[in-house]
Amino acid sequence: MTGFVTGLGTGLLIGRALEPKSALRDGWTQVSDVVDEQARRYVYKILPAAEWADAEHRGSYGGSRDDQRDGFIHLSAADQVAGTVARHFKGQGDLVLVTFPAAALGAALVWEPSRRGALFPHLYGPLPAAAAIGCVPLALGADGVPVVPEGLLR
Repeated sequence: MTGFVTGLGTGLLIGRALEPKSALRDGWTQVSDVVDEQARRYVYKILPAAEWADAEHRGSYGGSRDDQRDGFIHLSAADQVAGTVARHFKGQGDLVLVTFPAAALGAALVWEPSRRGALFPHLYGPLPAAAAIGCVPLALGADGVPVVPEGLLR
């Protein structure tokens, strides 16, 4: 499946290629309704603090082993961060949550179906450190899941 994102008035249109016989306008259709632009205004990367420090020194982050295996950098929208830390980062200390304006990542940022069909932001290219607008440490909760501070996500 090939995803795409394009600006459309006050929202983002997210689509995928269709089979030719069922194709609509130019072979593309809408995967879901127009995404609420406000909810997708910022994207977040969770990673070890040492890897982020290295990325700041180098100027960009090339991704984790999982990112490199999958061919894109896994990011999360605000409403996905808690699920992501619980599912993929339980028991891992010394993590940071880095905030990026989605618009700063340009056309390399694509929203694609992932977990249970939810649209997740995937970055096809290095994550530019200079685009970060925030970075906070994530302490482990008593259950071993990193705690995302309330009110942090926009």
